[in-house]
Amino acid sequence: MAEVLLNQEQIKEIIPHRAPFLLIDEVLSMEVGKKVVARKYIKEDDFWFKGHFPEKPVTPGVLMIEMLAQAGAVCILSQPEFKGKIALFAGIDKAKFRKQVVPGDVLDLEVEIISQRGPIGIGKAVASVAGKKAVTCEIKFAVEV
Repeated sequence: MAEVLLNQEQIKEIIPHRAPFLLIDEVLSMEVGKKVVARKYIKEDDFWFKGHFPEKPVTPGVLMIEMLAQAGAVCILSQPEFKGKIALFAGIDKAKFRKQVVPGDVLDLEVEIISQRGPIGIGKAVASVAGKKAVTCEIKFAVEV
């Protein structure tokens, strides 16, 4: 099992998300402002499974993109100049959904910042289960100034 760099309480010191919308459980590694690897444990009682879909629970793709965005926000907002700020979506490009993610899965979330000018940037994002890609996309972000 991978060592945990930041637990959920430490994550809450960096990003403003709270239950039920804090969608990452831990950060495993991070190069501040450059790259982050985080994790979400997909549980049967996660709120979205009540309606998506009760007979065949599947994690919504848009929520996996939000998980990736939250991981990326931890990476960006860990930079001293952005401490206490909020990172907002500015766009999502090249999103592909490749694998269903179901209760019991461990979703690894990797975001690499490939471009940043001031408070605006792009992250290349991959969510995977056991090394198999579930979601890939590019996330554009804007940090509130």
